[in-house]
Amino acid sequence: MPDPETVITPYRDGPLLIRGSFKLLDQNGEEIPAAGRETTVALCRCGKSRMRPFCDGTHNVIRFRAPSGAELGRATPGDQPTG
Repeated sequence: MPDPETVITPYRDGPLLIRGSFKLLDQNGEEIPAAGRETTVALCRCGKSRMRPFCDGTHNVIRFRAPSGAELGRATPGDQPTG
């Protein structure tokens, strides 16, 4: 089971890096084997990895862009500016 020292870091334009003990499950609750990556793993955010859910570096080839921090969201048609 995850411990309180498990840290997930979203890297700018790259993967989610998980450091610490963790358990990775699919949507049905089945464990996804970490294959030797039980304490550090990079999870794909670009959706193009050939090793999903793990990162294989494809984000560099396709020039994937995403911030490291939280996004504020995107405006949808009809949204009114506030302030």
